Amino acid sequence: MDKELRLDKFLADMGKGTRSALKEAVRKGRVRVNGEVIKKADIKVRIPGDTVTLDGEEVAYAVMEYYMLNKPQGVVSATEDKKYPTVLDLIADKKRKDLFPVGRLDLDTEGLLLITNDGDLAHRLLSPKKHVDKVYYARCRGTVREGAAEEFARGIHLPDGLLCLPAELTVLSYDRIQDESEIRLRIREGKFHQVKRMMEAVGCPVFFLKRLSMGPLVLDENLKPGEYRPLTDTEREWLEQL
Repeated sequence: MDKELRLDKFLADMGKGTRSALKEAVRKGRVRVNGEVIKKADIKVRIPGDTVTLDGEEVAYAVMEYYMLNKPQGVVSATEDKKYPTVLDLIADKKRKDLFPVGRLDLDTEGLLLITNDGDLAHRLLSPKKHVDKVYYARCRGTVREGAAEEFARGIHLPDGLLCLPAELTVLSYDRIQDESEIRLRIREGKFHQVKRMMEAVGCPVFFLKRLSMGPLVLDENLKPGEYRPLTDTEREWLEQL
């Protein structure tokens, strides 16, 4: 949909500086609209239609942005943090300043994380009423007890009283020498530390956790921890159907 924005807001939305700093840049003749030097920051820019440059570089306006991130360990799922780097710090070529992670992964958890500024989509993905599936891969201490998959399928009661929704547990392997199990778990909710709490309840504490998918969105196997890419048109269409 066509819209108009003040020039300084257009540039600020794209993370090019504060409104006051951008007004000064305009006054100094560093900004052009359709090739013409503009000296007033309050002129209206047409989106789409007008071409805006700052210091000779075109500034493309993005209303919505969508990135798939393979979150690494040691990075927090937040927009800012005083102690740790955030997932937004990893998105080097973002255009907008209002991006946020959809949901969260623990500091020591890796895997799929959606970064966007689409609040409606985030609500649909996280709404308890939607029951959007999330699939995790985990490595755990010990062997998964017999009958655990059936318990999860019925909806396991955790020691703290939480009744989990039915979940799908698949034991991928067991290493007798290391006494470690590999599992895949599909859940339909996202309680605090839920995967870790569920596996702890069946005697298999998690020491490595990675999210593989969220609804129709599947982690790109070509993305190494810390790498990201924009969503494809097909992936966005999948998410719009939620």
